[in-house]
Amino acid sequence: MNRMNLVALHRRPTLVATCTMAALLAGQSVIAQSNATVTGTVLDAKGNAVPAAAVRLTPDGSSQARTTTTDPQGHFSLSGLVGGTYRIESSATGFAPTVRRVSVVSGQTADIAMTLNIGSLSTEVNVEADATNSIAAALAPMDALLDARSARTVITQHFIQNFTSPVADFGEAVQMAPGTFTTNGNGVGLGQSSTYFRGFPDGNYNIDFDGIPFYDTNTPSHHSWAFFPSQFLGGIDFDRSPGTASTIGPTPFGGSIHLLSKNVSPISNIRGQVSFGSFNTQLYDGQYETGSLFHKKFNAQIDVHHLQSDGYQTWNHQIRNAGSIKAQYRFNEKNYLTGFSGVIWLDANTPNFNTTRCQMYGAGSNYACTGTLAPFAGSGLNFLLTDNSDPYNYLNNQYNFYHVPTDFEYVGVHSEFGKNFILDVKPYTYNYDNSEKYTNATPITNSSTINGSKTYLGITIAPCNVAVVKKGVTAIPCGVDKYNSYRKYGETSSISQVSSFGILRAGLWYEWADTNRHQTPSDPTNNWANQALPNFKESFWTNSYQPYAEYDFHVTRKFDITAGTKFAHYTIQTKQYADDGKTIGGLGTNDPASFITNSGSYSAWLPSLDGNYKLKSNWSVYGQLATGSVVPPSSVFDYAQSASGTPVKTLPKQQRSTTYQTGTVLKLKRVTFDADFYHTRFQNSYSSVLDSSGEPVFYLQPSSITKGFEAESNIYLIHGLSLYLNATVGRATYVGNLAVSCVSGSTGCGTSAPQLSLTAPSGLWVANTPSDTQTEALTYQHKGWDFGIFNKRIGTMYQDNGAYHNQATIDPFSLTNLFFNYTIRSGSRFDQTKIRLSFNNLFDEHNVTSIKLAGTAATQNIAANGTTYVDPYNTVGQTPVNGGDNVGVLPGRSVMLSVTFGLSPKR
Repeated sequence: MNRMNLVALHRRPTLVATCTMAALLAGQSVIAQSNATVTGTVLDAKGNAVPAAAVRLTPDGSSQARTTTTDPQGHFSLSGLVGGTYRIESSATGFAPTVRRVSVVSGQTADIAMTLNIGSLSTEVNVEADATNSIAAALAPMDALLDARSARTVITQHFIQNFTSPVADFGEAVQMAPGTFTTNGNGVGLGQSSTYFRGFPDGNYNIDFDGIPFYDTNTPSHHSWAFFPSQFLGGIDFDRSPGTASTIGPTPFGGSIHLLSKNVSPISNIRGQVSFGSFNTQLYDGQYETGSLFHKKFNAQIDVHHLQSDGYQTWNHQIRNAGSIKAQYRFNEKNYLTGFSGVIWLDANTPNFNTTRCQMYGAGSNYACTGTLAPFAGSGLNFLLTDNSDPYNYLNNQYNFYHVPTDFEYVGVHSEFGKNFILDVKPYTYNYDNSEKYTNATPITNSSTINGSKTYLGITIAPCNVAVVKKGVTAIPCGVDKYNSYRKYGETSSISQVSSFGILRAGLWYEWADTNRHQTPSDPTNNWANQALPNFKESFWTNSYQPYAEYDFHVTRKFDITAGTKFAHYTIQTKQYADDGKTIGGLGTNDPASFITNSGSYSAWLPSLDGNYKLKSNWSVYGQLATGSVVPPSSVFDYAQSASGTPVKTLPKQQRSTTYQTGTVLKLKRVTFDADFYHTRFQNSYSSVLDSSGEPVFYLQPSSITKGFEAESNIYLIHGLSLYLNATVGRATYVGNLAVSCVSGSTGCGTSAPQLSLTAPSGLWVANTPSDTQTEALTYQHKGWDFGIFNKRIGTMYQDNGAYHNQATIDPFSLTNLFFNYTIRSGSRFDQTKIRLSFNNLFDEHNVTSIKLAGTAATQNIAANGTTYVDPYNTVGQTPVNGGDNVGVLPGRSVMLSVTFGLSPKR
């Protein structure tokens, strides 16, 4: 063996030892670098632990991920990590995924808290159904939530798309909810619908879209057919209470209908729908989902549709062209933008009144009819439309037309900061532009001269070129040129902070509006030539401010209390032009260019307090005390004024309501049940007397009490078959006495200003408040099939005749709807293709749903210092039935067949 080999042999143990030592040191280094740990807790938006949430940890620059799930307390831990920066994502069924970034240091532990937000209204319902293992909750067409603080019904997108007509509006989407009913005389989605619940008419409750209040500026009422058809809706959160302090809007008086847009989808999809139905109704709809674009940062959905129909009422045609787009862009996991725009172009021939009893039924046993107008017949209302050149044919569609374009836009900014702070800001604008020309079908009464007139069914009509002195006003009675337009700009902002103690919320709603309105007598047979002076012409500007703050305190894991308040402040400035005496008068000049100005402001503090206690994971009870208000309408300035424009001395106060309610929500595997008791005291309206200078002095009318019991349940029977029931019983009656301090020289008060006591008899019902309601439904939802039959019964109601209460009775009526749907849900290229058949008013009922009385109630006066004053609160019996009464009826049976063609990427 040579020397070199000996040397190599001698050195080999040393080399091996060295390599071994180096390997050990390297291993110790790696172990030292891999001893970092990430721990954390996954919570929902209320601070409750989310068990079984998936947690995925991915180092930057690598696709090698570590995963785990949270324990029953929402905790997780991942150890043995190398120091560096990681992307951590958490998700759970029904929640939107949340992504955070975390930096870890070798040898140390990083602790992180992650908050999961509900992905949508539909997924919030699914979360509860999954958490409680309730099949009945998953299949309920409408349901309450376990965290409810008030009587709240969730109406999902699934219900809207399968158990309403494809042409329905939002009013018809809520009509099956507890205590609620909706009427529309021209057929589903084919005219302005009216919704009532708990004795509150339209204008006495909020409606908002994605948290943005929308309403008219002259009174806080709504236009169901002109803003949000079912094609725009992704769900409805229906709260029959004034809500919490964060419930913004002009009228959190009786409740809130929170409309929600559809969620954008991460999956690309194209759908086209064709619908044909009764009254020559046709709907063509196209929808496009872009799916995730630009590195999964951008999603958008687009809907365009065309609706046309002859309507149920003769000559009440409808044409609607509409489109919407919603888009979302995510800058990162914590910051994103959402934008929405909806545009509607609506044309209609709606007459400005309902048909009379004579036109509907002909002569009756207790009323007479004269003239030649045809009675109700066929599928519509026939009004003697034999000769379009005859100016007396004032019901012809060429003399009645509306043009109503609207638009609604917002941009939402969402940002999440450290310490679980979340900021949401949403600037918006929307416009309503209603241009109408219609024939004036109001009977001419108290007229001193009528020349060349004709009489149809007791309605006296004069030719358009004959001046008629009507109640002291010289007017052209045949036509009306009417315009109502407003543009609004506003924003909603809120900041919240989630902690283990609860959720702090604070925010502000602000809105500014510019309104222009006029109504002018016009001659439809002379190219719609207008009278020199209008009935009214005005512009006004309004500002609304509502700052609020509330705290949702998690007293225990089972008990939450929310307390807060908001400050509702509203201002109005008006500019009113001289008119023909119907509103403010000629201002001493009868110059159409002369005008006066007025202004006013209203404020109210509206506190709220509620609580929710979980008796078990699937059973909760709640209680609420909440207040609401209604801003007075712009008409408080509508009184005879002089050129100097003396302002109103005493503006009316905001109408107020105070609601107490308590309830429970239970979700078993095969049964859901919720019920509530409610008691609301509210001030219905106000009246005024004129002082010696002719200025009005306002005072609130007597209050009324609405109280009752509501309950709903869904019972799972077998294999997708469920029975849904809800029922309400209650009373809404006037109570108390009213004392008015008359002003010296005012009408009915004499000269010595006596105290005038007006008594509002207890027990008189608030108009349009049914004694009871019931909904019964049988649904089958399995695989691609959705079948449902729904029946709504409305109990006895009363109608008022001007200032007199309970002058007419509306007997109970029912509405039955039937729906068949089959949807392809295979994940194929034709996913979401659907066949849809719907029947509204299945049994073709024509019950009376409203009455505008033409007869006169007997007069009841009270003495006051030798003068008389008509008591506007009392009644001396119902008004006799009159052939001229305007009546609304259930529109006849309508059938719609729809086919939706879906095209999706193959999955």
